[in-house]
Amino acid sequence: MPALVGLWCVAALLSLAVAAIAVARTSIGSILVYGGCLIVSLAGLALGLMTLIGGAPVEAVVLPIGLPGTGAHFRVDALAAFFLVVVNLGGAAASLYGIGTRKHETSPLRVLPFYPAYLAGMNLVVLADDAFSFLVAWEFMSLSSWALVMANHRAPENARAGYIYLLMASFGTLALLLAFGVLAGAEGNYAFAAMRAQHPGATAGALVLLLALVGAGSKAGLVPLHVWLPLAHPAAPSHVSALMSGVMTKVAVYGFLRIVFDLIGPSTAWMSMIVLAAGGITAAVGVLYALLQRDLKRLLAYSTVENIGVVFIGIGLALAFRTSDMNWAAALALTAALFHVLNHSLFKSLLFFGAGAVLHATGTRDMEKLGGLIHRLPKTAVVFLIGCVATSALPPLNGFVSEWLMFQAILVSPQISQWGPLFLIPAIGALLALSVALAAACFVKAYGITFLGRPRTAAANDAHETDGFSLAAMFMMAALCVLLGIMPGAVVELISPVVQSLTGARMPAQSYLPWDSLVPIAESRSSYNGLIVLFFLAVSGATTAVFIHRFATRATRRSAIWDCGYPDPSPAAQYTGSSFAMPIRRVFGTTVFDVHEKSDMPRPGDTRAARYQVKVFDPLWRHVYGPLARWMLKSTAFLNQLQFFSIRRYLTLVFVTLILLLLMVAAWR
Repeated sequence: MPALVGLWCVAALLSLAVAAIAVARTSIGSILVYGGCLIVSLAGLALGLMTLIGGAPVEAVVLPIGLPGTGAHFRVDALAAFFLVVVNLGGAAASLYGIGTRKHETSPLRVLPFYPAYLAGMNLVVLADDAFSFLVAWEFMSLSSWALVMANHRAPENARAGYIYLLMASFGTLALLLAFGVLAGAEGNYAFAAMRAQHPGATAGALVLLLALVGAGSKAGLVPLHVWLPLAHPAAPSHVSALMSGVMTKVAVYGFLRIVFDLIGPSTAWMSMIVLAAGGITAAVGVLYALLQRDLKRLLAYSTVENIGVVFIGIGLALAFRTSDMNWAAALALTAALFHVLNHSLFKSLLFFGAGAVLHATGTRDMEKLGGLIHRLPKTAVVFLIGCVATSALPPLNGFVSEWLMFQAILVSPQISQWGPLFLIPAIGALLALSVALAAACFVKAYGITFLGRPRTAAANDAHETDGFSLAAMFMMAALCVLLGIMPGAVVELISPVVQSLTGARMPAQSYLPWDSLVPIAESRSSYNGLIVLFFLAVSGATTAVFIHRFATRATRRSAIWDCGYPDPSPAAQYTGSSFAMPIRRVFGTTVFDVHEKSDMPRPGDTRAARYQVKVFDPLWRHVYGPLARWMLKSTAFLNQLQFFSIRRYLTLVFVTLILLLLMVAAWR
């Protein structure tokens, strides 16, 4: 029974969390904990794959815990099985990476007990089949990840990140609690099976969708609920950052899909428009902010915001097609979204692993203090380049396939019958195209400033390659990025049971090389073959190299190396990340960003140095969260006076409150 096996995996992870308290300070404690998590994650991965491939019967497990008379329900259907694959594949890679980086953990007692608990929480969310179990697992996942963010709590920025993360997590859980309350109805049956049997009305369904978008979107990183993400992800250890960015955000996507596609029932056109708009804005804003970062891990965190926007664009397209009874197009859009969920978990985990290797080798995440690492970390440079190419959606890697499928879904949108989505989808397509182009520019900057050029500091000059376990985890994820890019048909077939269960349709069966070719609609319209693209790139590159060596002149020509117009060999004369992003900052500085530039140029003859300073602020902090925080502080200061009331005032307050409640009840009736 898949659900029972999944629960045993969760129990094993919780046992590791308890055992980690005793062994954390020993020399082999990290190996035991991370090794155990690796084994359990591989078992969970096998469970998800066998359920998807073998089509195991969906059976629920009910444990005598939880709400009285209800119990705790757990179930593994096709949707849960797919996300079990995502969670445990990322967990296995992060655990393997953690074995190698154990020597860099300064406070293992603050990391090791919470790491397996974090993995258990994410698995439990996917297994839960009632609202109570889901919310308990959701909170357990949030609190254990918060503890990992606060592992280095003495750093002021980490303490602030943990505080904001806890606030946003609590806010998201409250929204999900209200959503499940509406779904449960007057009967108060919180089992998902009962919610499926009685779908809410149009108004209640719309309210549930909005609450789910806020609750799951705050955990996934949808704009404007993303503010915690670029703070918390850099604060956590690198393998935990990979889990938070590559896996936990996908658990939030799972929660949204479970509620919107499985529990709500039929949706309306304007509901799809809200999801589309949220996805498009998130994708564009996320990549724009990523371009301006000089902290490598913060850049990757903002890139996660962009990719979550891409996923929600696919989900919004699927909702729009479903309302127009275009189930075949909904299947295409949802396949693209789920494919991108898997792809992002791979290449973003790979990139965070690479950022961790750079951090451990140099002691800094500031790209302006790096450079030249391709000579000192050659293996890390190769796998990091693969991750950059994948996230930039360049063929033949996996990121290209899912985003190509997304554009194929957008191209069939003129057949939609509703006017709202019909006019909105082209604009969302333009935002998606802009995001893809800017993502490529962003990772040209990230790779070029970090690995190319000359070392800018002594730390970069003295860097050394990372350990074998970390490299093994990175090469495994890089190989999967390549494999999924040249064999997309196999992944689409793996996803098909999930799409069939949610939309009632699936992509066309691939008739020619089904494991390799990809036909989203019909062979007469468009198709993709990863091996052909790889073969073309290899042959064209090799032919070009042979042609140049064969027919170019053999005369030796010597000249000075091009130095970009700067004869000074100092590393300070190199192109910087800030100068690379300046054109983008100038274009969007007055609309998307809150940019403040300050220059101090000495007069002619003055020998003092010129100074230029630029600061980029998120307008949400200045115009939304900042005023809200100040209002909350004033409100709490006012309410704090209540504790100094006399007994007579307390009795008066209770009496007035009782009268008001009775009046409300009378008016309601």
